[in-house]
Amino acid sequence: METKRKALVTGASSGIGRETAIRLAREGFQVIAAARRKERLDELAKQNPNIIPRSVDLSDAQARDHFSKELLNLADPVTVLVNNAGFSLRGAFEDVSISGVKSLFEVNLFALIQITQACLPGMRRLRKGTIVNLSSIVGKFPFPTSGSYSATKHAVEAISDALRMEVRPFGIRVVAIRPGMIGTEFNETANRLTGDLLSRTDPDYKPVYQAYGAGMGKLFANVSIPGPELIAELIVEVVLSESPKTVYAAGPFVKELLGERLRLDDEGFYEFMMEKTGLKGLKV
Repeated sequence: METKRKALVTGASSGIGRETAIRLAREGFQVIAAARRKERLDELAKQNPNIIPRSVDLSDAQARDHFSKELLNLADPVTVLVNNAGFSLRGAFEDVSISGVKSLFEVNLFALIQITQACLPGMRRLRKGTIVNLSSIVGKFPFPTSGSYSATKHAVEAISDALRMEVRPFGIRVVAIRPGMIGTEFNETANRLTGDLLSRTDPDYKPVYQAYGAGMGKLFANVSIPGPELIAELIVEVVLSESPKTVYAAGPFVKELLGERLRLDDEGFYEFMMEKTGLKGLKV
């Protein structure tokens, strides 16, 4: 009997990860769906026998170590890895604690690195594999108040670019996906973890937050926010492709903002973003 192709999707309890796990299972992959929320994963596994729920807290280094050992010892290695787990904290540079920044890097970068390192030996042994790293449009530029989160995604881009060159000789593909704004629990969670910035920031920053909020309100006016299915379908398309591109981007602001970042020089894009975010000409 032919062994089913094995995939691993992190952050699979909701949003893009959940939709990706469902779609890969439908394509016949045996999918290890990894996330913190066990009850969500169990509910997902009931929908499709190809989904294997695995509760793991990727912010916990010890839990990551244990999970990585499991992956290294699998009889049938993971050949498709979707590094999707991640979260965001918002705030001006002064308003995000160092502990908050560390927690962002633990999940968004260090977990991605460690899980990928655990899957690579099996892929190398088989001389095939696909690694899909979820970046973001902010992996190429930050919004004000998103510096820490954007830094993790800039790092994901660098890791992806280097790894792509290193493992191509083994038949392993590395693809980065840059979603724009997508309608998932991600934003609700970011708002909850961030809390009420205006109530605790220094008075100096209040006009900055207010001007930025107004600027973003204009930016988002009449923008239709797609659901996670858009990105999940793109990921499956990448996985099934014989020759995927190195990078894909989809969703709101891909053309309007990311396109301008790729077109303009640094000074030009800075001026462009100050205008777009409502901060140009602000004096406090």
